[in-house]
Amino acid sequence: MSAPRLEIDLGQLHHNATSLVSRLARRGIAITAVGKAVLGLPEIVATWLAAGVGSIGDARLDTIESLVSGGVKAPMLLVRTPMLSQVERVVAGVSVSCNSEAVVLEALAAAAERQGRRHGVLLMVELGDLREGILPQDLAGIAALTLGLPWLRLVGIGANLGCQHGVAADATNMAELSALAEALEARFHIHLELISGGNSANLAWLAGGGDPGRINHLRLGEALLLGREPLGRRPICGLHTDAFRLVGELIEVKTKPSRAWGRRGLTSFSPEGCAQPAPLPPDRGPQQRALVALGHQDADPAGLEPPAGMAILGASSDHLVLEADRPLSVGEEIGFRPSYSALLRAMTSPFVARQCRGLSAGPATPASWETARRQ
Repeated sequence: MSAPRLEIDLGQLHHNATSLVSRLARRGIAITAVGKAVLGLPEIVATWLAAGVGSIGDARLDTIESLVSGGVKAPMLLVRTPMLSQVERVVAGVSVSCNSEAVVLEALAAAAERQGRRHGVLLMVELGDLREGILPQDLAGIAALTLGLPWLRLVGIGANLGCQHGVAADATNMAELSALAEALEARFHIHLELISGGNSANLAWLAGGGDPGRINHLRLGEALLLGREPLGRRPICGLHTDAFRLVGELIEVKTKPSRAWGRRGLTSFSPEGCAQPAPLPPDRGPQQRALVALGHQDADPAGLEPPAGMAILGASSDHLVLEADRPLSVGEEIGFRPSYSALLRAMTSPFVARQCRGLSAGPATPASWETARRQ
């Protein structure tokens, strides 16, 4: 198999999904598996559905359309607010979309009427992380607008934490989300199907005994894929953290001085606004240095964990510089464990091959939101 490549253990991903589905079901919480970091790879999506995940989420409409055209029949959640330019496609291909803008809701309703199908809406609430969301004091007004548009169906409300400023789920913000849901139900005499508390960043709070209250849904990506929670990058007990391995090939191995020489300036990957080159490391004398045919165009080098006894010294567009405590040889393959950011970039790169192993997953099965697409 060519390198660089991502080796994907579907058996480990199946275990992670089965475990999280079971654990959260005991707390009354369902999962939407978010596949944006893996571009909705069909083998992974099928593995999740075979493990009992009820719905699939993604931020990219192209990915959702590809899955639907490929035969996936599970409900689809668009986790990013729809673009105005894409509302026709959203209504045609997505069961439920996350929303925070009145003008987008009105456009979705008009598209749904033209197509003769109702569209499900999950209203996103801002609870402090300052990415997407309606301010709590404005939620009732947006809910009233949604309920007044006959071709939209208000499925529920949700929040997102941890992605912009690392704000954690806690008793205060999660109780606020529950209270907002109950206030809407009381005011408008409705029942909200989904109270979507957040993402993988919520798991540490739940594991610590957090009371979910009305929260009955989470949108999980990193926990399913990498077996860890994102706020502290800590492994989740009982889950696999090595389902992905990014493999690169050594193209040069030489003994070289450990300290660069000559007049220095910035590099192509120096931080913007940086005025001076980074400090040089101490001179440790001649050292074995190896180059891997892998760089920024293939993955996020800062998010790659090398094998024990190796260290990443730097990276450029297409080279990764390694140091190791054992002899290396040209042509040898080195496997790295990717972080979420490194995985996302590796999956996006056209130069990284993919190799799945470990499980042959069956087809997707329909679930509860399918009525939102048929009405």
